[in-house]
Amino acid sequence: MRVFSWKKVRKWLLWLFAFSAVIGVSIYSTSGTSQELPRASNSKPAIVLVHGAYADGTSWQHVIPLLEQDGYRVTAAQIPLTSLPDDVATAKRVIEDQKGSVVVVGHSYAGNVITGAAAGNPRVKALVYVNAFAPDVGETTSDLNKKYAAPPISTAIVSDAANFLSVDRGKFHNFFAQDVSEAEARVMAATQKPIASAAFEQTLSDIAWKTIPSWFLVTQSDRAINPELQRFMAKRIGAKTTEVNSSHVPFISHPREVAKVIEAASTAAK
Repeated sequence: MRVFSWKKVRKWLLWLFAFSAVIGVSIYSTSGTSQELPRASNSKPAIVLVHGAYADGTSWQHVIPLLEQDGYRVTAAQIPLTSLPDDVATAKRVIEDQKGSVVVVGHSYAGNVITGAAAGNPRVKALVYVNAFAPDVGETTSDLNKKYAAPPISTAIVSDAANFLSVDRGKFHNFFAQDVSEAEARVMAATQKPIASAAFEQTLSDIAWKTIPSWFLVTQSDRAINPELQRFMAKRIGAKTTEVNSSHVPFISHPREVAKVIEAASTAAK
C-alpha cells in the first residue's frame, strides 16, 4: 500500500505556483497593459526642450513621444519666466545635468534662453531654434521686434499689477494658435504662464550660436513673431533652415515637422 506523503504534495504545489507566476509575468509583460518607454541609445545625444513665453513645458507634449519612440532621452525644462538671467540659469542647470552630448531646443522667447544657457558648454552639439529669437550680444527681444513690422499679437498682450505679461484669453486662439483646435487653444490660454516684461529688455554677453551649429524652423503663418524677422535671424546665425506653414505653435499643430528638424540636428551633431 502506497503511503501518502504531504511533503511530496507540498513540494509539487510550490513548483506549480512558481511555474504559474513565471508564466503570468511573461504574459503580462507582453500585453498592452505594460509597455516600457524606449530607452535612449548611447549613440544619440540627450535633447533638452525649452518653452517660450505664455507657455510651459507641456507645450512639447506632442513632440516628446515622437522623439522618445526614436530612442532619444528628452527633458523639457520648466523656466520661471521671471527674468532672462533666471531663465538662463534654470535652462543651464538642466543642460548640465544631462549625460553625454546634448541638443538644445528653444521656442520663441526661449531662443534667447538657449543662446545664453548653452554658451561655453562643449557638450552642446547643436541648437534648434523653433520660430525663436536668436539675439546677438547686447540685443534685446524688443530690439529684434523693431526690425520688422510689429506682429498682430502685439495688440493682444495684457499686463497684471506686477507687470507680468500674458495673451488676452479672448484673442489667444486667433493671434497665438490659429491652426490648433478651439478646444486645445482654450486649454493653452487658460494654462499660459505669464512672463515678466523686463525679460524682453534684458541682454546676453555670451552667445552660443557663434560657436555651436544651429538649425531654425521658420513658421510662415506666425502672428507672434514676424516670419521675415525669423528668416533674418536664421540667415544671420548661419542656421540650416526649414519652413512650415504654421502658427506660432508648430509643436502642437505640426509636431512631426518639429521632431524631424530636431532629429536632423541630432544626427548631424554626432
